[in-house]
Amino acid sequence: MIKTHEIKAQSRKDEGKGASRRLRHASFVPAVVYGAGQAPQSIQIEHNTILLAAKHEWFFSSVLDLNVDGNVQKVLVRDWQKHPFKQLMMHMDFLRVNENEAIRVSVPLHFLNQEKSAAGKTSGVVISHNLTEVEISCLPKNLPEFIELDLADLKPGDIVHLSQLKLPAGVEVPALHLGVSHDIAVVTANTVQEEVEEAPADAAAAPAAAPAKKDDKK
Repeated sequence: MIKTHEIKAQSRKDEGKGASRRLRHASFVPAVVYGAGQAPQSIQIEHNTILLAAKHEWFFSSVLDLNVDGNVQKVLVRDWQKHPFKQLMMHMDFLRVNENEAIRVSVPLHFLNQEKSAAGKTSGVVISHNLTEVEISCLPKNLPEFIELDLADLKPGDIVHLSQLKLPAGVEVPALHLGVSHDIAVVTANTVQEEVEEAPADAAAAPAAAPAKKDDKK
């Protein structure tokens, strides 16, 4: 069952850098919601609401219920701007979604049971997560917050490709339609051999004797 996440916002009429600066000083985040054949709408969201939501994976990979003045719209986070070093969200863009049209979204991968696998228990095996998220296509109602990859059967030398992911019903990976070369490795379990340094060669027994000097006396 897909979870519902609601974000409350208010509409705004003031625009421009000055208005956005005043909003931030008042602990609000200026934002825009657009798409689905409707005019863009300027909105504002309490900063603490965004800051708390942004700590969760679902905020960036789920269809959200954006409640603007009591009017709920289905949206995706499409862009965000953060302060270079402060815990401060500067601006956000939300894209309206049509519930009858497929969307493309990158969702996180969750790796399970790696430590229980033969590869995880074998000394000298390095397990690499070559991807931490994957782009999928589906209707909004079928969008998962993440995709699980069970590594319990992973053995040394194994490679898990995109095509081996177990996807929920109604979900596909668009890259796999582009050919075999796009079926890239998601996880690899490589055995690393330790290089044994050779002992340094023995020093020469003795340096060659210096040639005797010729007697200059005649």
